[in-house]
Amino acid sequence: MASTKDYLDFILEHLSTLDEITYRAMMGEYIIYYRGKVIGGIYDNRFLVKSSKSARVLMPDAQFELPYEGAKEMHLVENIEDREFLAELFNAMVDELPAPKKRGTK
Repeated sequence: MASTKDYLDFILEHLSTLDEITYRAMMGEYIIYYRGKVIGGIYDNRFLVKSSKSARVLMPDAQFELPYEGAKEMHLVENIEDREFLAELFNAMVDELPAPKKRGTK
């Protein structure tokens, strides 16, 4: 099942206190970027974030779920309506995540 644009808009509204949130549609799902880094995504209308030390600390009871077959497990974000929590989570995670890979130039 692909994610809906309505669900993406709902998540983006709750992330609106953060600057530098972007997204990219990919095969019916949405990758979420913060400050240029992949922080998570929307998969089957579920909001998942990458596993990191901060995510484990801030969401100790979060379920791990697969975004798609063959992928690494990610944390399911359940309190998506708490804008302060989302800002705290994203700001804590962003420095732990790898820099985006540079694309080759021709």
